[in-house]
Amino acid sequence: MGTLVGMATPRTTPSRPDGLTLEVVELIGAVVARYHEEYEEAAAEHALTGAQARLLSLLSLEPLPMRRLAQRLKCEPSNVTGIVDRLEARGLVERRPDPADRRVKLAAATDEGRRVARGLQESLRFARAPLAGLSDPERVALRDALRRMLGIEGG
Repeated sequence: MGTLVGMATPRTTPSRPDGLTLEVVELIGAVVARYHEEYEEAAAEHALTGAQARLLSLLSLEPLPMRRLAQRLKCEPSNVTGIVDRLEARGLVERRPDPADRRVKLAAATDEGRRVARGLQESLRFARAPLAGLSDPERVALRDALRRMLGIEGG
């Protein structure tokens, strides 16, 4: 993992990926697939679909307008309306007027919705053991490399 620290120097992108790049891309794909598989399982444990769980997780952080939810979930606003309807029927989400613009409705997690969202996050066991096997400097290097790949500023 020490090589991640040396990634600070930008490199030109070759026209054809080298073997190492292909292996890294394949490993990232495997990590993503495993994460999604476990996320779906955790959602099912809470009688939620994956989309419902993702929406509830977003709303547990802050109330959001339906349009913003659709953007974050990368789906049509009409799909978000249906998901919010189902979560609202279960008492996990509520609609409320936006204090900044009363014409806009915000979707917000209820206390029960935040409790379920916390339970969902706690039931995600993916990568806990593998990450615990890395030293603090290795985890910092991995985090920093992922942030750079995603264009996220440190913080």
